[in-house]
Amino acid sequence: MEFLASLTDEDIHHFHNVLTSTMVMRKHFDVFAWLQGEMQHYLPHDIMIAAWGNFHDGAIHHDIISPLAGVRSNNSDPETINPFLLEMFTRWKEFGNKPFSINAGDSGFILKDKGLKCELSDAMRKMRCALVHGIADERGSHNCLYMTFSLKKNFSEVECGAMSMMMPYLDMALRQVVHLPHQAQAKSNTLTYSDPRPGQAQFLTNREAEVLSWVSLGKTNPEIGSILDISSFTVKNHMQRVFKKLDVTNRAQAVGKFMTSVTND
Repeated sequence: MEFLASLTDEDIHHFHNVLTSTMVMRKHFDVFAWLQGEMQHYLPHDIMIAAWGNFHDGAIHHDIISPLAGVRSNNSDPETINPFLLEMFTRWKEFGNKPFSINAGDSGFILKDKGLKCELSDAMRKMRCALVHGIADERGSHNCLYMTFSLKKNFSEVECGAMSMMMPYLDMALRQVVHLPHQAQAKSNTLTYSDPRPGQAQFLTNREAEVLSWVSLGKTNPEIGSILDISSFTVKNHMQRVFKKLDVTNRAQAVGKFMTSVTND
């Protein structure tokens, strides 16, 4: 059964409103709320992975959107997930650039094993099916791949049709939000802020710098907490330590002083 044929006139109107709501999305949290909210009615899933870049030479990036604890973009290792993403893109091309589903059975989806504990790898082993679709950039090399994973046994033909219908809107939504801090700039595990006063060098941990990067993008403490899977109280504590290290009293001063330091590095 085709997707639209499975909907009533009222459902079609509602689905149209759900899709067009992507036009005003500007934050990662907006996309998360959209996918985990009303879109679950049409395309129920537990994990979504969006990948983009040059799949031919392996220069790709990815976002992970999921309500599962610890299953986040910044917690994933490219060396672990990239081979899987490249394989799925190849299979999508072989399938004629059309959406297709995979049933993984009881074994789930197994990522490259590095011998390290990884929340994403653990979660993927529990997933039983996947739905894969993408967008090919015929004028350049910025192809995109989108995959949804579910604990249920399989995706239906109707849900496969929903994936096809929502693809342009999903792609537009993610293109309207900025890169995550760890995607926008490859920093070392510890970022350094050097105080101009002799002997007063201070250091921001990777998490403190990450929180401050989100602050610079206008995120509130609750939004940062949702993105990083920590409480807003923890975000506040990170910022208090940042204020002390940078010798500032507010968020604007912290962002300005830190960004000046990074620029001068």
